Amino acid sequence: MKTCALVGSVDFNAEDFLHRSFDYVIAVDGGYAHLEAIGVKPNVVMGDFDSLGYIPRHPRIARFPIEKDKSDMELAFERALARHADEIFVYGGLSGRLDHTIANLQLFAKFSEKGPYVTGIGHDFAVRVLTGPDVFELPEGLDVGTVSVFAANDRAVGVIESGMKYPLDDVVLTNRTSLGLSNELQGEPARIGVEEGSLYIFYPLD
Repeated sequence: MKTCALVGSVDFNAEDFLHRSFDYVIAVDGGYAHLEAIGVKPNVVMGDFDSLGYIPRHPRIARFPIEKDKSDMELAFERALARHADEIFVYGGLSGRLDHTIANLQLFAKFSEKGPYVTGIGHDFAVRVLTGPDVFELPEGLDVGTVSVFAANDRAVGVIESGMKYPLDDVVLTNRTSLGLSNELQGEPARIGVEEGSLYIFYPLD
């Protein structure tokens, strides 16, 4: 499996990033400063550089105009897809401006539906997009904490949740309900599945 990391400009979980290994790393605008701070050289730097404030010294730079129809993060997703990434981790994309966070979550779903597994990493939580038909088993060692599951499109059909306090069995979730909020881990293996549609799965980091 070929893994790719996209590193954006807001809160960066450096500990989690250094704990994993990636085949390809893309610095997205101000994300370059995060990587520079921990001594990591990305494979490419992309963006209009309004967040970073300068053009970095790097042998591979893809610079875009500030006025454009796609965000820097969307362009970085397209580069990851062109590199045939099977799994994409997004750092620095889940805090700061709420409108940017919502835009990024929409991109998570869009590109998950194109094939790769997509996971966004925050400081103390992650969000995985699961596109059906598929099942996601939460990482081992997560004994406590809350897990929330929401539809990423109009309807997610055949949703199951097992190994948590409130099981779901063959449920339809829509993006107009709070059903799926704050399930509870209880010290046993937990899994989430969906037959059709896409889900946002918010879970705690170990």
